[in-house]
Amino acid sequence: MPFTTIIFAFFCSTFYSGQKSEVRLHFQAKGQQTHTEIFPYTLADNQWHKLSVAISASHVTLYVDCNRIYERVVSVPVMDIPEDTSLWIGQRNSAHGLFKGVMQDVQILVMPQGYITQCPDLNRTCPTCNDFHGLVQKIMELQDILAKTSSKLSLAEERMNGLDNCYCERTCSVKGVTYREDQAWTDGCKNCTCSNGTVQCETIVCPPLECPDGSVPAYVAGECCKNCQPKSSVLCGVCPQGHTMHKVQNSGDCPELNCPEAEQVTVTDRCCKVCRGHDFCAEGNTCMEHSDCLNLEAGASCSCKEGFRPLRSDNAYCEDIDECAEGKHYCRENTMCVNTPGSFMCICHTGYIRIDDYSCTEHDECVSEQHNCDENALCFNTVGGHSCSCKPGYTGNGTICRALCDGLCLNGGSCVSPNTCMCTQGFTGKRCETDIDECSEGFVECDSRATCVNLPGWYHCECRDGYHDNGMFSANGESCEDIDECKAGRSTCANDTVCFNLDGGYDCRCPHGHNCTGDCIHDNKVKHNGQIWVLDNDRCSVCSCQMGQVMCRRMVCDCENPTVDLFCCPECDPRLSSQCLHQNGLLTYASGDTWTENCQQCQCLQGEVDCWPLSCPPADCDFTLVPEGECCAHCVSDPCQAHSVRNDITKTCEDEHGITRFSGSSWLKHGTECTLCQCKNGHICCSVDPMCL
Repeated sequence: MPFTTIIFAFFCSTFYSGQKSEVRLHFQAKGQQTHTEIFPYTLADNQWHKLSVAISASHVTLYVDCNRIYERVVSVPVMDIPEDTSLWIGQRNSAHGLFKGVMQDVQILVMPQGYITQCPDLNRTCPTCNDFHGLVQKIMELQDILAKTSSKLSLAEERMNGLDNCYCERTCSVKGVTYREDQAWTDGCKNCTCSNGTVQCETIVCPPLECPDGSVPAYVAGECCKNCQPKSSVLCGVCPQGHTMHKVQNSGDCPELNCPEAEQVTVTDRCCKVCRGHDFCAEGNTCMEHSDCLNLEAGASCSCKEGFRPLRSDNAYCEDIDECAEGKHYCRENTMCVNTPGSFMCICHTGYIRIDDYSCTEHDECVSEQHNCDENALCFNTVGGHSCSCKPGYTGNGTICRALCDGLCLNGGSCVSPNTCMCTQGFTGKRCETDIDECSEGFVECDSRATCVNLPGWYHCECRDGYHDNGMFSANGESCEDIDECKAGRSTCANDTVCFNLDGGYDCRCPHGHNCTGDCIHDNKVKHNGQIWVLDNDRCSVCSCQMGQVMCRRMVCDCENPTVDLFCCPECDPRLSSQCLHQNGLLTYASGDTWTENCQQCQCLQGEVDCWPLSCPPADCDFTLVPEGECCAHCVSDPCQAHSVRNDITKTCEDEHGITRFSGSSWLKHGTECTLCQCKNGHICCSVDPMCL
């Protein structure tokens, strides 16, 4: 509902803003976890106030007594609020509201466009400026998407127009020769055709041949089928393979020998001479691919290679025998026969290993460690494969197993093995539940003008009372300098004494010859020397006047005292109803206990959990990165790894077109649509958006 506005209007007495002087708005953004927006403000002044929070789209405005105090842009909150919604002020429910007095009037106003309340300057009948800016931003985004889509469409149209002038066909390549679609050719004794890029061949069937007298069927070089040829005498004796021996009538009928006379010899039981030792194959032959040439006594002959069969009687043309299809192989169980030119192969089934060329046996991948199980998984051998199962204490599918700690790793700790947590810096303990007190452990040495303050996960050196930081904010407190309370008007000396500044404090001195009371001035009221009182706006702090100086401290909690104030000492509350449940639902905390969760510091207060953003140490550098699993930023030297940059506009970048870019600016890399570049203090960092791809 982009133009829906919701007003939470209260008329109530003074608030106690938890343990901090702030107003917190807890809300849930769409598809995200609960967010907390903090408005530093002190309401504890013993006065009645009108308080309202206006939420319009992502625009949040806080009003106190009809005065606009804060105005911010946040993640768009979920606006689905039922009509019977209850509203609580304080600790998120009706049981524990930390405020004085009674809530006089509570209103929830939902208006489709603008809203009307009792505060005059909140009256609106039109969309808010934030609504308008949001609409303008959406229009600009749509225009950008439209421009990119139009560019892509134009490019696609250009390419399609180019395709109209092209004829695409799939060709066939055989023995280095390219054939076009439907083109036919003869390959030996086969007729072949190129069909959709695939060669399809059929064996040539020779027609019956009837030759006239004086001629006989005979093969002719370059042709597959026999042709009628004039009769010629045939060598008597042993005939070449595939020929029939003919007797000759006399020596005049002997064929002419094509070899030197010195190689012509007469053989017993032969009527004609033969050639011995002559290489007819070297002089040229008709044997084609997959056919070997053999030298015989009167000429050359062809013989099909092993694994091939003849396509015609002279063995000049041969084709491969598919031993797998014809069952002429020796592959045994657990194998698969694969035909190869002139032979075959026996391939092992998945999960089996070879014994010999024809046999395979079951393979135990678990024993040979040729499995894909995680190191924290158990491997089980199965027929033809294996299975993986995570070990006890781990969870996953077996190939990926992660340790299981039942959500017990606290404060950002990660589970590295069953019920074993690896803690982030600053925490320790089996569940990372204990904050390391760097101050008490002696890890820190602050300046004498500062004191070490332990914080969840870290520490800092805070200026002592009577000192303040000079603006340099050094880590060890060296930047703390003395406050001149006398000059700044911060002393509590009464009128009958003179303020004298000291290093880290002051002294109320009585002039010579005067009889001074030693009284103090506190909140424009006179407090007598030795007087003790409780602060009006903080009942948990006790102050005393000692010779003109006011000393205040938090009330000391004595849980053994049955009259102890449980509001000031929540850790002394023994009631089960005052305990709190951790966000994971597995741990309980007593009232007053603190812990960190999702980069927030949480505290249990009388049965209710109050959380606020975790404070982090300052990172005094240009480039910072928040490591995964941590909450605070660390300094990094590589600007391209940084999540945030302290931009210096004097450090510019020059893009690929020579255009000067200021630090913090970003642009799409030329010639790409998904590569975004950014200038980071003189360094250009580019990355590809996978969602864009």
